[in-house]
Amino acid sequence: MSRIGYKTVNVPAGVEVKRDGNQVTVKGPKGSLTRTFSDIISMKISDGAVDFDRPDNNNKTRAMHGTQRANLNNMVEGVVNGFAKTLKLVGVGYRVQAKGKTLVLSVGYSNPVEMAVPETLEVKVPDNTTINISGISKQEVGDFAAEVRAVRSPEPYKGKGIRYENEFVRIREGKTGK
Repeated sequence: MSRIGYKTVNVPAGVEVKRDGNQVTVKGPKGSLTRTFSDIISMKISDGAVDFDRPDNNNKTRAMHGTQRANLNNMVEGVVNGFAKTLKLVGVGYRVQAKGKTLVLSVGYSNPVEMAVPETLEVKVPDNTTINISGISKQEVGDFAAEVRAVRSPEPYKGKGIRYENEFVRIREGKTGK
């Protein structure tokens, strides 16, 4: 049984956590994040720490307890350090370009795929087979990285496609002839 909900979220100096009803706002050096939390779990904001407590042991309440604690911890970490994901393009002729706030992917389709980058994220293309996605919201960074990866997921026979930097793609054996 996980007890992550009972761990205290430490708030570093320079970070401010405010609660207005169910809305929680975290402000830090990199920006500000706002999220709506459930009123089932009680949140106690004290000097430099935030604690969560649940009223009962129902399955839904227990799940919300750990989830809300993890979400607030990710908000605090995001406004202090930020989050980043790196994607690699593997395949002959696969390349990527950044044109302003648009990502242009050439990944084996007849036309290049253009993707609009959300305003809250920063996307860098250090070379034509690497994409660096960074931002303060862990959810937005992960969602956009998953959308880019879904354009051409790695296939299991040759390993071609868009993959996360340290992702392992298990290559399957193809057909064998006589």
